[in-house]
Amino acid sequence: MRVAFIGGGIMGEAMVKSLLAKGVVTNADVVVSDIAQERRKALKEKYSVRITDDNRAAVVDVDVVVLAVKPQELSGVLDQIRGSLSGQLVLSIVAGASLDSLRRGLDYGRLVRAMPNMPAQIGEGVTVWTATSEVTSRQRGMAKSILGAMGEEVYVDSEKYVDMATALSGSGPAYVFLVIEALVDAGVHIGLPRQLSERLVTRTVLGSAQAVELTGKHPAELKNMVTSPGGTTAEGLLQLEKGGIRSLLSQAVIAAYEKAKSLGR
Repeated sequence: MRVAFIGGGIMGEAMVKSLLAKGVVTNADVVVSDIAQERRKALKEKYSVRITDDNRAAVVDVDVVVLAVKPQELSGVLDQIRGSLSGQLVLSIVAGASLDSLRRGLDYGRLVRAMPNMPAQIGEGVTVWTATSEVTSRQRGMAKSILGAMGEEVYVDSEKYVDMATALSGSGPAYVFLVIEALVDAGVHIGLPRQLSERLVTRTVLGSAQAVELTGKHPAELKNMVTSPGGTTAEGLLQLEKGGIRSLLSQAVIAAYEKAKSLGR
């Protein structure tokens, strides 16, 4: 499978790294097009892939074209490669870019829209994706292989769920990192050495997430297992509820979802 990446930024590099590490592609199968000479040089030295600054040339004779540019750069990229596609799969990870806008920009229909998240950089991500009806079963298999190399991939039959995933799993790591940061600082505030506080919080978050996944129990049930009547956890939870943590998290996801939809428009 030959893959061209238009954009060699953080997520583009994460995809290249994962595909090579999992043996989905070889170095010779990958070409990365990026406007920044320094970035092209770094990717060539690090991964021994082909590099170019010509988007139109990059998409020729490949099986999959991955669009991994910033939303504000997408229109120009679509203009550059329009008319150069002849059966390739175009896989976009551009936030907010709808299938309809990609179709109009490229005058082309074999499209996959995907939303990976930041942990994809370490192979622990989750990616929600959907495809147009023109995408062949073979191309769907290629999409699954590419996205699955970064962690878990979840296909949805309606594009609206991709925007929702953008707000939840796409932006979600930032919310989790904020909680981790706040808990670490709280541990330092009560007297823990910072390094110890960071270790305790990190392992607590990892273990708690795995408990939800492995036990299959509802988070509320697991929370109740930790909360003794009149105990320390009950007191801490009372303060979180007073501060409106549920409402704040809900508002954050809703705001991110509205922003994702506005980017699509």
